[in-house]
Amino acid sequence: MADDNAVDARQREIAVEHLLFKLIEYVEANSPGLLDFLEGSLDHLGDPAHDGTKDDGRVREIARRMITGARAQGID
Repeated sequence: MADDNAVDARQREIAVEHLLFKLIEYVEANSPGLLDFLEGSLDHLGDPAHDGTKDDGRVREIARRMITGARAQGID
């Protein structure tokens, strides 16, 4: 049986990601430049972990892929 906390976290992540993408899509369509602004902020993004799991580069790569996906979605 799956860990209820892990399932809850996964489902929240899916919901939040969907809402975030829709918000970004809406704002970008009505006020172009948001994705460029977000992309420019990635140098300041980091992983707050204080152990061996800390990986700032991975966090930034995930954000870059999200921005790329949002740009591609906006083309449709």
